Amino acid sequence: MTEEVTQEETWLTQEAFDRLSKELEHLSGPGRAEIAEKIEAARDEGDLKENSGYHAARDEQGKQEARIRQLEVLLRNAKVGSSDSDGKTVAPGTVVTASVAGNSMRFLLGNREIAGDSDIDVFSEKSPLGAAVLGVKAGDKSSYEAPNGKTIEVKVESVEAFTG
Repeated sequence: MTEEVTQEETWLTQEAFDRLSKELEHLSGPGRAEIAEKIEAARDEGDLKENSGYHAARDEQGKQEARIRQLEVLLRNAKVGSSDSDGKTVAPGTVVTASVAGNSMRFLLGNREIAGDSDIDVFSEKSPLGAAVLGVKAGDKSSYEAPNGKTIEVKVESVEAFTG
């Protein structure tokens, strides 16, 4: 019995795609070799049950392998280029300025990986706020239900393409 898993597209800038591809290349090549050397050096220190260096290296290896799998899926399902937004409508890859429950917010709609070293807040289009503003035009209102059951009003003030 086979299970088909479908992944949704993730919008990425060319810069983000290149940065993540380079990270994947390092982790799956030289990164794996470095971890293997650390594990081997720690193994040579003796009893593995009480060898904290060995266990730390194995933990690091597990985290690295998880990141490799995450990057492979992300890059395989990436849509690279500029946002599909017309500059008036919220879409993945746009920076949104909105009034959320009366508070002004500015955030990027999309995957956190897009933002890189930027300090801009990022909301997934699958998050309650992201889903509420996705497809909304500047000047229009929307709302979403907060975890506490309250309805949160959102007014999209402006939409611009993320330039990274």
